[in-house]
Amino acid sequence: MNLTNNEIYSIKLTSGEELVTKVLRVEDNEVVVIQSPLSVAPGPQGFGLVTSLYTADPKSEARINSTGITIMAPTEATIRAKYIEATTGIKLPAEKKIILG
Repeated sequence: MNLTNNEIYSIKLTSGEELVTKVLRVEDNEVVVIQSPLSVAPGPQGFGLVTSLYTADPKSEARINSTGITIMAPTEATIRAKYIEATTGIKLPAEKKIILG
């Protein structure tokens, strides 16, 4: 697996669950070490991010065996911003658009 350390990825597990998480590193091409995983869950206003591990320290390292992953890709920018806000409390400014007319 060629992943960038300390980047945010969307991971689809073999169970069907989708996570948004910071990937710290890959160990021996078998284990993906992550931090602050959030699950994608449907809600009244559409999809949202909810805690994946309720009883774990969210800042601790967690591990996923690579055989449990079906799809993995960098997280889309707006979801990435929501993930950062949910895990750090930092709200990133909205992208400014230029209006031509």
